[in-house]
Amino acid sequence: MTAAAPRPKAALNARRSFWLKQLHQWHWISAAVSLAGLLLFAITGITLNHAAQIPAKPVVVETTAELPAPLLARLAAFPEETTDPAPDAVARWAAEALDVQIAGRPTETTADEIYVALPEPGGDGWLTLDRATGEALRERTTRGWVAWANDLHKGRNTGPVWYWFIDLFAVACVVFALTGFALAWMHARQRPSTWPLLGLGVLVPVIIALLFIH
Repeated sequence: MTAAAPRPKAALNARRSFWLKQLHQWHWISAAVSLAGLLLFAITGITLNHAAQIPAKPVVVETTAELPAPLLARLAAFPEETTDPAPDAVARWAAEALDVQIAGRPTETTADEIYVALPEPGGDGWLTLDRATGEALRERTTRGWVAWANDLHKGRNTGPVWYWFIDLFAVACVVFALTGFALAWMHARQRPSTWPLLGLGVLVPVIIALLFIH
């Protein structure tokens, strides 16, 4: 005796249950992965929007040291006009004496000095090495944690690891948004306000952009 074929309604319900389970799983996974980033970018969106109202007093710190004679002699063989990084031995000395990482960084080298730009999130800095006297001067400017967080938002002077984090975080946000939309669509019949609210979420920024951005 052959089994009766499943009713079409049962098959539809099984398919719906499968997709609901998949969407819920991807929705909470993407939410968990992107939660910290969402909070950071939402908060810094506010601080960036009100940057003029948030005080940020720059703090400038200068540190000096003197290059040892053997390293100063080594600079005599360094090209007079180049953008090559400083010699490795000089970079190691700078890390120990001035707590600054210049290894692999391009320089602006002249016959008189070696200049290394040291930008960072929320601040700036530079290092100069006098090729005649061996005097090293490091200057660092910081503008507080708000400026630091704002630069993380913009990806300014944050390095390649943060660059890739922003891309992966953006992908997680896209998955979060699309699975949320799909779940809203699947539950729309039981929630009459779904489409008006979704439509409002689309129309409000479009209307503001068309009418108030010049």
